[in-house]
Amino acid sequence: MTSGVLDSDAMIMEAADNEEITLTEVNVVLNMPQIIWPDGQMMVKEDKTLTDETPYAGGQVLDINTEEMTVTFITHRGWGPDGRTIYYIVTDATPSGPAGMMGVVSSPSSASLIANSAAVDLYQFRNGLTGTGPLGFQPGIAAGAPGDANYSPMWRIFMIGWENPDEAQLLETISDMNTYREAGLIDIGIARPMDSDHIVNCPFVNPFQ
Repeated sequence: MTSGVLDSDAMIMEAADNEEITLTEVNVVLNMPQIIWPDGQMMVKEDKTLTDETPYAGGQVLDINTEEMTVTFITHRGWGPDGRTIYYIVTDATPSGPAGMMGVVSSPSSASLIANSAAVDLYQFRNGLTGTGPLGFQPGIAAGAPGDANYSPMWRIFMIGWENPDEAQLLETISDMNTYREAGLIDIGIARPMDSDHIVNCPFVNPFQ
């Protein structure tokens, strides 16, 4: 039997049907965002100078080097559930509106995770202190981080709003968030852009490696 390159799903299934290969199902899920595909690629940000005022819009990638097989992502800072500093990249999202705004791949099937434990809650701010969050306010707070039993790169987005934005304080932990909500100072609701379920693929990374 001669080996060869199988470069499509159809070729793999045909080879399996012909008993040229054996397919073994494994209980493993890999998060493998696509960077370049036959008819396109992820958006590359035009302005590559990063500051605290750099907006989410316009792309999450600074460079795609096909010779070196490397991609340079923008890394965003946020808070873990206990206030630890976390960093994450953004690779894809649903629905198409937020995906297009951020310059990432639209992944409609991710909406099926909205009520699934494979997605974890990530709280972003829609008003309050100016900062580097996706809407121009303070960084968000994640309900899980690497090392936690509930960690996942798939995030179910909630929005935090201050009842009086002029009196906004910096919130850094889930405990902070719950305390201010119980005091009636903030409201929290699940994000529904385009009246649709909203999931964002935000793997946490170490930008200092």
